[in-house]
Amino acid sequence: MHDTASRLPALLVGLVGLALLASAIAPYDRATWWMEVAPVLIVAPVLFATHQRFPLTALLQVLIAAHALVLIVGGAWTYARVPFGFWLQDVLSLERNPYDRIGHFMQGCVPAIAAREILLRLRVVRGRGWLLFLVSGVCLAISAVYELIEWRAAVMLGQGADAFLGTQGDPWDTQSDMAMALIGALAGQILLGGWHDRQLARIGGGLRRSW
Repeated sequence: MHDTASRLPALLVGLVGLALLASAIAPYDRATWWMEVAPVLIVAPVLFATHQRFPLTALLQVLIAAHALVLIVGGAWTYARVPFGFWLQDVLSLERNPYDRIGHFMQGCVPAIAAREILLRLRVVRGRGWLLFLVSGVCLAISAVYELIEWRAAVMLGQGADAFLGTQGDPWDTQSDMAMALIGALAGQILLGGWHDRQLARIGGGLRRSW
Protein backbone atom coordinates (compact mmCIF):
# COMPACT_ATOMS: atom_id res chain seq x y z
CA MET A 1 0.00 0.00 0.00
CA HIS A 2 2.89 2.33 0.75
CA ASP A 3 4.29 1.77 -2.76
CA THR A 4 0.90 2.59 -4.27
CA ALA A 5 0.65 5.77 -2.21
CA SER A 6 4.16 6.85 -3.23
CA ARG A 7 3.37 6.25 -6.91
CA LEU A 8 0.00 7.99 -6.82
CA PRO A 9 1.24 11.57 -7.47
CA ALA A 10 3.26 10.43 -10.49
CA LEU A 11 0.33 8.45 -11.88
CA LEU A 12 -2.05 11.37 -11.49
CA VAL A 13 0.41 13.85 -12.98
CA GLY A 14 0.92 11.52 -15.93
CA LEU A 15 -2.81 11.11 -16.50
CA VAL A 16 -3.55 14.83 -16.28
CA GLY A 17 -0.51 15.68 -18.38
CA LEU A 18 -1.54 13.33 -21.17
CA ALA A 19 -5.09 14.68 -21.12
CA LEU A 20 -3.79 18.25 -21.24
CA LEU A 21 -1.56 17.49 -24.21
CA ALA A 22 -4.35 15.69 -26.06
CA SER A 23 -6.76 18.58 -25.46
CA ALA A 24 -4.22 21.07 -26.81
CA ILE A 25 -3.97 19.42 -30.22
CA ALA A 26 -7.18 20.75 -31.73
CA PRO A 27 -9.48 22.42 -29.20
CA TYR A 28 -12.77 23.89 -30.41
CA ASP A 29 -11.56 27.40 -29.57
CA ARG A 30 -7.92 28.05 -28.68
CA ALA A 31 -8.56 31.16 -26.56
CA THR A 32 -11.25 29.37 -24.57
CA TRP A 33 -8.93 26.41 -24.08
CA TRP A 34 -6.28 28.65 -22.54
CA MET A 35 -8.78 30.26 -20.19
CA GLU A 36 -10.33 26.95 -19.12
CA VAL A 37 -7.05 25.11 -18.45
CA ALA A 38 -5.37 28.13 -16.81
CA PRO A 39 -6.25 26.89 -13.27
CA VAL A 40 -4.50 23.59 -14.04
CA LEU A 41 -1.41 25.38 -15.33
CA ILE A 42 -1.34 27.61 -12.23
CA VAL A 43 -2.08 25.03 -9.53
CA ALA A 44 0.17 22.25 -10.85
CA PRO A 45 3.47 24.10 -10.24
CA VAL A 46 2.28 25.14 -6.77
CA LEU A 47 1.49 21.55 -5.83
CA PHE A 48 4.82 20.38 -7.22
CA ALA A 49 6.73 23.02 -5.24
CA THR A 50 4.98 22.23 -1.94
CA HIS A 51 4.71 18.43 -2.28
CA GLN A 52 7.74 17.60 -0.14
CA ARG A 53 6.96 19.82 2.83
CA PHE A 54 3.15 19.60 2.67
CA PRO A 55 2.15 16.31 0.97
CA LEU A 56 -1.59 16.03 0.41
CA THR A 57 -3.84 13.13 1.35
CA ALA A 58 -4.53 10.59 -1.38
CA LEU A 59 -8.19 11.62 -1.42
CA LEU A 60 -7.35 15.25 -2.14
CA GLN A 61 -4.80 14.31 -4.78
CA VAL A 62 -7.38 12.22 -6.66
CA LEU A 63 -10.01 14.97 -6.37
CA ILE A 64 -7.63 17.61 -7.71
CA ALA A 65 -6.76 15.37 -10.66
CA ALA A 66 -10.47 14.72 -11.34
CA HIS A 67 -11.18 18.46 -11.25
CA ALA A 68 -8.29 19.08 -13.62
CA LEU A 69 -9.73 16.54 -16.07
CA VAL A 70 -13.14 18.23 -15.92
CA LEU A 71 -11.49 21.56 -16.76
CA ILE A 72 -9.41 20.05 -19.55
CA VAL A 73 -12.43 18.38 -21.18
CA GLY A 74 -14.36 21.65 -20.93
CA GLY A 75 -11.45 23.47 -22.52
CA ALA A 76 -11.18 21.01 -25.40
CA TRP A 77 -14.85 21.12 -26.43
CA THR A 78 -16.09 24.22 -24.50
CA TYR A 79 -18.60 23.45 -21.78
CA ALA A 80 -21.68 23.88 -23.95
CA ARG A 81 -20.41 21.29 -26.48
CA VAL A 82 -19.00 18.47 -24.34
CA PRO A 83 -20.46 15.18 -25.67
CA PHE A 84 -21.00 13.73 -22.18
CA GLY A 85 -23.08 16.80 -21.37
CA PHE A 86 -25.30 16.21 -24.40
CA TRP A 87 -25.77 12.60 -23.26
CA LEU A 88 -26.82 13.81 -19.80
CA GLN A 89 -29.11 16.37 -21.39
CA ASP A 90 -30.92 13.61 -23.30
CA VAL A 91 -31.07 11.20 -20.37
CA LEU A 92 -32.37 13.82 -17.93
CA SER A 93 -34.52 15.65 -20.50
CA LEU A 94 -32.82 18.96 -19.77
CA GLU A 95 -33.07 22.15 -21.81
CA ARG A 96 -29.32 22.72 -21.97
CA ASN A 97 -25.99 20.92 -21.81
CA PRO A 98 -25.33 20.56 -18.04
CA TYR A 99 -21.59 19.90 -18.21
CA ASP A 100 -20.78 23.36 -16.83
CA ARG A 101 -22.85 22.49 -13.76
CA ILE A 102 -20.53 19.53 -13.18
CA GLY A 103 -17.59 21.90 -13.43
CA HIS A 104 -19.04 24.27 -10.84
CA PHE A 105 -19.99 21.40 -8.55
CA MET A 106 -16.33 20.33 -8.65
CA GLN A 107 -15.35 23.97 -8.11
CA GLY A 108 -17.06 23.69 -4.73
CA CYS A 109 -16.31 20.08 -3.79
CA VAL A 110 -12.56 19.99 -4.45
CA PRO A 111 -11.66 23.34 -2.84
CA ALA A 112 -13.79 22.27 0.12
CA ILE A 113 -11.60 19.24 0.79
CA ALA A 114 -8.47 21.32 0.11
CA ALA A 115 -9.56 24.06 2.54
CA ARG A 116 -10.60 21.43 5.06
CA GLU A 117 -7.19 19.80 4.87
CA ILE A 118 -5.31 23.06 5.30
CA LEU A 119 -7.48 24.29 8.18
CA LEU A 120 -7.25 21.01 10.06
CA ARG A 121 -3.57 20.32 9.51
CA LEU A 122 -2.63 23.85 10.55
CA ARG A 123 -4.99 23.60 13.57
CA VAL A 124 -6.90 26.71 12.56
CA VAL A 125 -10.23 25.24 13.71
CA ARG A 126 -11.19 22.61 16.26
CA GLY A 127 -14.98 22.32 16.03
CA ARG A 128 -17.11 20.83 13.28
CA GLY A 129 -19.55 23.74 13.19
CA TRP A 130 -16.88 26.34 12.48
CA LEU A 131 -15.15 23.99 10.07
CA LEU A 132 -18.27 23.56 7.93
CA PHE A 133 -18.96 27.30 8.00
CA LEU A 134 -15.43 28.42 7.15
CA VAL A 135 -14.86 25.87 4.41
CA SER A 136 -18.20 26.69 2.78
CA GLY A 137 -17.35 30.39 2.96
CA VAL A 138 -13.97 29.82 1.31
CA CYS A 139 -15.63 27.87 -1.52
CA LEU A 140 -18.23 30.57 -2.10
CA ALA A 141 -15.45 33.16 -2.20
CA ILE A 142 -13.56 31.12 -4.80
CA SER A 143 -16.73 30.77 -6.85
CA ALA A 144 -17.41 34.51 -6.64
CA VAL A 145 -13.86 35.35 -7.74
CA TYR A 146 -14.22 32.99 -10.70
CA GLU A 147 -17.49 34.65 -11.72
CA LEU A 148 -15.77 38.05 -11.51
CA ILE A 149 -13.03 36.73 -13.80
CA GLU A 150 -15.70 35.53 -16.25
CA TRP A 151 -17.36 38.95 -16.10
CA ARG A 152 -14.06 40.70 -16.82
CA ALA A 153 -13.35 38.32 -19.70
CA ALA A 154 -16.77 39.10 -21.16
CA VAL A 155 -16.10 42.85 -20.93
CA MET A 156 -12.66 42.57 -22.53
CA LEU A 157 -13.41 39.98 -25.22
CA GLY A 158 -17.04 40.69 -26.02
CA GLN A 159 -18.54 37.96 -28.21
CA GLY A 160 -15.24 36.09 -28.04
CA ALA A 161 -15.95 35.19 -24.41
CA ASP A 162 -19.25 33.42 -25.10
CA ALA A 163 -17.70 29.94 -25.17
CA PHE A 164 -15.79 30.67 -21.93
CA LEU A 165 -18.90 31.98 -20.15
CA GLY A 166 -21.06 29.05 -21.28
CA THR A 167 -24.29 30.74 -20.21
CA GLN A 168 -26.27 29.09 -23.04
CA GLY A 169 -28.82 31.90 -22.85
CA ASP A 170 -29.50 31.48 -19.10
CA PRO A 171 -29.87 34.94 -17.46
CA TRP A 172 -29.37 33.34 -14.03
CA ASP A 173 -26.27 31.39 -15.00
CA THR A 174 -23.99 33.18 -12.51
CA GLN A 175 -26.32 32.50 -9.59
CA SER A 176 -26.79 28.88 -10.68
CA ASP A 177 -23.03 28.40 -10.92
CA MET A 178 -22.47 29.71 -7.41
CA ALA A 179 -25.33 27.57 -6.08
CA MET A 180 -23.74 24.49 -7.64
CA ALA A 181 -20.40 25.39 -6.05
CA LEU A 182 -22.09 25.66 -2.65
CA ILE A 183 -23.85 22.33 -3.16
CA GLY A 184 -20.52 20.78 -4.13
CA ALA A 185 -18.81 22.24 -1.06
CA LEU A 186 -21.48 20.91 1.29
CA ALA A 187 -21.66 17.53 -0.44
CA GLY A 188 -17.90 17.13 -0.32
CA GLN A 189 -17.72 17.87 3.39
CA ILE A 190 -20.71 15.76 4.36
CA LEU A 191 -20.07 12.75 2.13
CA LEU A 192 -16.27 12.67 2.20
CA GLY A 193 -15.55 14.20 5.62
CA GLY A 194 -15.25 10.90 7.48
CA TRP A 195 -12.99 9.38 4.83
CA HIS A 196 -10.91 12.54 4.83
CA ASP A 197 -10.60 12.47 8.63
CA ARG A 198 -9.25 8.92 8.55
CA GLN A 199 -6.60 9.86 6.01
CA LEU A 200 -5.68 12.98 7.95
CA ALA A 201 -5.34 10.93 11.14
CA ARG A 202 -2.55 8.91 9.50
CA ILE A 203 -0.49 12.09 9.07
CA GLY A 204 -1.47 13.66 12.39
CA GLY A 205 -3.81 16.28 11.00
CA GLY A 206 -7.27 15.02 11.87
CA LEU A 207 -10.16 16.79 13.55
CA ARG A 208 -10.02 16.92 17.34
CA ARG A 209 -13.07 15.24 18.77
CA SER A 210 -13.24 17.09 22.09
CA TRP A 211 -15.37 20.07 21.09
